[in-house]
Amino acid sequence: MKESEIKFSDIISAQNTLRGIAKVTTLLHSKSFSTMSNANIFLKLENMQTTGAFKVRGAYNKLANLTKEEAERGVVAASAGNHAQGVAFSATRLNMKSTIFMPIFTPPLKVLATKGYGANVVLDGESYDDAFNASQEYCANNEATFIHPFNDPLIIAGQGTIGIEIREQLPDVDAVIVPIGGGGLVSGIGSYIK
Repeated sequence: MKESEIKFSDIISAQNTLRGIAKVTTLLHSKSFSTMSNANIFLKLENMQTTGAFKVRGAYNKLANLTKEEAERGVVAASAGNHAQGVAFSATRLNMKSTIFMPIFTPPLKVLATKGYGANVVLDGESYDDAFNASQEYCANNEATFIHPFNDPLIIAGQGTIGIEIREQLPDVDAVIVPIGGGGLVSGIGSYIK
C-alpha cells in the first residue's frame, strides 16, 4: 500500500483484522441535538470502545500487520493518552513489547491505564512534541518500531472501519461530521463513506 493511498479494500481488510477485537459501537439517536438542529442527529459512541476511544482500531490494525522482524523489535509510540492505550492494548494482545512516551503532565489515570494494558511508560518532556522527540531517539537507539498516531495508511484504514459501521447502522445517512486532530480519523471515515 502506498503511503498516500487508502483504498476501500484496505478498510474492509481492517474490519476483518479487528473482528473480535474492536467493538461495533452503538449509533445512538440524540433527541437533544436533533431538537436543537431541527435534524435527526446520531452519535457514534466510540467512548464505549475497547480502551475507551477509537484509537484502538488503527493501533491494532497496524500492529497486526507488522512483519515478524518489526514486531520482535518491540513497538514505540508517543501519546498523551488514547493512542498510548490503543498501542499498549494491541501490543499485549499480539504478544509484543510496547514502550510509550508520554509528557510528564499526562493525567495520572491515563498513565495508569496505559501501564495497565501492559506498556512500559516513559514520562518525558513537558509537551507531546518533547515526548515524540524522546520516542524517536529511543527508536533510533533500540531499533524499535514506531507507531504513528495518525500518519500511517494502516492506522487510517483501522479508523475507517467506523465508516463501515455508520453505513451499516444508518444506510441513508446524509452527512457525517468527524472531529479533526491529526486527520487519521476523518481520512479513514471519509475514504469509506465517499
